[in-house]
Amino acid sequence: MMQRPRDEAFMRAAIALARRGLGRTWPNPAVAALVVDESVEPPVVRGRGRTSPGGRPHAEANAVAEAGEAARGATMYVTLEPCARRSQRVFGPSCTEIILESGIARVVIGAADPSPFASGEGTEALRKAGIAVVTGLCEAEAREVTRGHCFRVSDHRPFVTLKLAQTKDGFAGTADRRPLAITGEEARAYVHRLRSIHDALITGIGTVLTDDPRLDVRLPGMAGMSPMRVVLDSEGRMPAGAKIVSEAANAPVLIVSTRDRAHFAALAAAHPPEMLEVVAVPRSADGCLDLAAALGALAAQGITRVMVEAGPTLSNAFAKAGFIDRLELLTGANAIGQGLPAIGPDLAGWIARAHLVGERMLGPDRLEIRKGQG
Repeated sequence: MMQRPRDEAFMRAAIALARRGLGRTWPNPAVAALVVDESVEPPVVRGRGRTSPGGRPHAEANAVAEAGEAARGATMYVTLEPCARRSQRVFGPSCTEIILESGIARVVIGAADPSPFASGEGTEALRKAGIAVVTGLCEAEAREVTRGHCFRVSDHRPFVTLKLAQTKDGFAGTADRRPLAITGEEARAYVHRLRSIHDALITGIGTVLTDDPRLDVRLPGMAGMSPMRVVLDSEGRMPAGAKIVSEAANAPVLIVSTRDRAHFAALAAAHPPEMLEVVAVPRSADGCLDLAAALGALAAQGITRVMVEAGPTLSNAFAKAGFIDRLELLTGANAIGQGLPAIGPDLAGWIARAHLVGERMLGPDRLEIRKGQG
């Protein structure tokens, strides 16, 4: 069925609603659905739903529940193809079954879902039941919200954003590797908002030992939106007194190491597993921690979107391994003359190939956003 002019407006409203769930719905994608009564003019939204924190209930179920009997004969706008199969014993009916039972007459879908629980099956089931289905509306925008989910399904890793700050003359720190305040308040607030829309933050043990960061969200009213903190600690050097560990009750910590769990026994004993966990991964061919294995371990836990906040060495390693999908580069207003270069050779090559998709000022600092070619 051909889309109607107002379909795009309702789909964009659903996409905006879906974005509000980013960082809080894993292991499921952030999806939104609107149930719209088109028997009146102008049409009225009778039900709104987005994926609940923790991934369930799904957006479609929440939207239908809010609409109630008003769902009968209505149109549903949903940002991702509804799931077609779920375990009846564990999770109850699938979203496709919920839509069929609700009496919804028409479904408009933003993006297809590559998951084996959907992958065209939901759309086909709806059409076979006589429901009019429109697919691919505002697809690029809808896909952007669910890219982490799609990466996890197809590439068995999360979508990776690298956040990096450099001085006006391109340095990340002083020559003796002391930390350096590079950006101002507006940029720092922006970074905290970025943190809140990711499932996990990744840093290296070098950053923990040098900067002792908290890597949480410290904006008013957003303290509960801090993501999981992941530390890549190849040799098991995590100090028990690090802020990232001592504040694990506020946001969980996952240590990824080439050492086994026994090496971290004392540290793990001081924290329940829901606060601190250790995952062992192999070394890569160059003897370093295998980033592919680390990202695969995160995907296996349901993580769909991560942001890397680390020093130049680890940032360059992610670029070298081909694991950067998006770059958020902040450039401060001041130069320091000499120091630790922020951008290594592999990251510089990635930047040269990437697409510039946004650029603006955050107070005195400049933000540059780039996307990989994939």
